[in-house]
Amino acid sequence: MSTRREPPRRRTSIQEYESAELADEELTARDLDVLQTLGQSDLLSLRRLRGSWEIHAKAVVGLLTLDHTVLEIRPKTMVSGEQVMAWIRYALALPTHVELPRGWSTAPSGLRDLVIAALVAECRVLLRDQLRRDYRRHDSVEPVLRGRLDIAAQISRRFGQVDRLHVRTFDRDVAIWENLACHAALTRAARVAESVELARAAHDVAAGFPPCRADRRTVLRWLATARYHRMNQRYRAAHTWAALLLGGGGVSDLLAEGSERAESLLINMNRLWEAVVRRLSEQAVEGHGGSLASATGEQAIVVHEQDRGTRSLRPDVLLQLRADDPSLLAVDAKYKRYDEHVVDSADVHQLLTYAHEYQAPDGLRRAVIVHPSGLGSTQRTITVRGPSGHLGTVDIVGLDVGQPPPECVAKLSQALPQTVGP
Repeated sequence: MSTRREPPRRRTSIQEYESAELADEELTARDLDVLQTLGQSDLLSLRRLRGSWEIHAKAVVGLLTLDHTVLEIRPKTMVSGEQVMAWIRYALALPTHVELPRGWSTAPSGLRDLVIAALVAECRVLLRDQLRRDYRRHDSVEPVLRGRLDIAAQISRRFGQVDRLHVRTFDRDVAIWENLACHAALTRAARVAESVELARAAHDVAAGFPPCRADRRTVLRWLATARYHRMNQRYRAAHTWAALLLGGGGVSDLLAEGSERAESLLINMNRLWEAVVRRLSEQAVEGHGGSLASATGEQAIVVHEQDRGTRSLRPDVLLQLRADDPSLLAVDAKYKRYDEHVVDSADVHQLLTYAHEYQAPDGLRRAVIVHPSGLGSTQRTITVRGPSGHLGTVDIVGLDVGQPPPECVAKLSQALPQTVGP
């Protein structure tokens, strides 16, 4: 097996919302450009110190590979990479064929090797079930006519000679974009995996796919514009992990924008939690005959600022809990440890706006915050009153991220009827 290993880099490990200090000589100009770009997305902040730089992580986990340093940002709320992977799979409604532990040492390398493990497992399933074939056009020169004659090429290249025919055929082939994208990701995985066993597994599985000669940007374009149907739906999970590994984010809103390096893998935890809460909420109300509602159009809250245009203010999830009741309930996802801290005033004001606009089925002004909890499932209520009486109620629902997602569906389902009454 031949894999080109990257030169050794110093590893710095921190948790979410912690800081690391790197000396000037540890950061190149290109590193500073990457960090400043990530800072614009409000996931990292960069501060100049005397002879060094301070990097502060916000709601992001994963690996950031710089020229001389690998910055590993470990999850704080979700205490392990395996838990992060479980919530990613749940948010994207992906099946999983990963069996951990499998003799692969994934813990030291954090999230990236776990993504590689998921990619390898899904690609093994694809090989087991046989790779998809599809018709591809082939232009060739043959001694007999097969397929269609390429008249323009025959006249311009053979000058009327008919001993060799320029033909155009359509044959079923495995060298289609679905398989090529898997090969590109597996090849990359074999180079960047820190576990030797995992790198070898990725290399061996890649040998079963047709070789991909397209560059990374082309592969990412295939994945970003992919359309899945009955014939290729089974590739979706493998392609999601492939895009995360190659730097395209799989589902693009999960990737922290700005890093062009395929060695890096950063997950925007705010967006991941929003996707998780949206799916949890949808499944939680299905048993009551409810559904998701749109917060656009007539249901939109529009903010108009003179000489500054308009913008919309919308909750992460808007629920109609019962089919026979048009009342709505706003649910907002907050990736904050509200099981340990009081709710920010800004979040209270935001939820009161939703509660005022969307009247809950019990006729009260209510809204819900759903946050991750490391102390088990929690629930409490904020009631706001003013001189004119009751202004609104905000229910704070904490979901235990250490539990499997289906169990959290049941917890949220139990919390919502208590919130909105019988």
